[in-house]
Amino acid sequence: MKITYREENGCFYPNLKLPKQTNYTIGKYGLLHLDFIKAHRKGRYTSLVSECRLNEYLHKVDLETNELLESIITSLAVERGIDEDLKAHDILCWVAEMNNIKASAEETVLREVVYV
Repeated sequence: MKITYREENGCFYPNLKLPKQTNYTIGKYGLLHLDFIKAHRKGRYTSLVSECRLNEYLHKVDLETNELLESIITSLAVERGIDEDLKAHDILCWVAEMNNIKASAEETVLREVVYV
């Protein structure tokens, strides 16, 4: 690899450029994982930053987490018999059950994907 230099005020500075990086929007779970790896996985965080792959990695974690969360919510709702019929007849029961399912699914996702 050949490095070129430019002269400014009698000093030579290398012409260095960072490689192209992605610029995805990172959601809730990606940001939670970012905080976790900054605090507890410093080696992984440093290598992702130095290789300019942090944004892409966090986007992947966010997508994976959201897909898993949706899958778990759907399967738990089917398992517990929470459907549109219940929603039509007893909306408050349906809301309570769905909130319970969402909280359980989110706890599982945080434990298995985000805080790993």
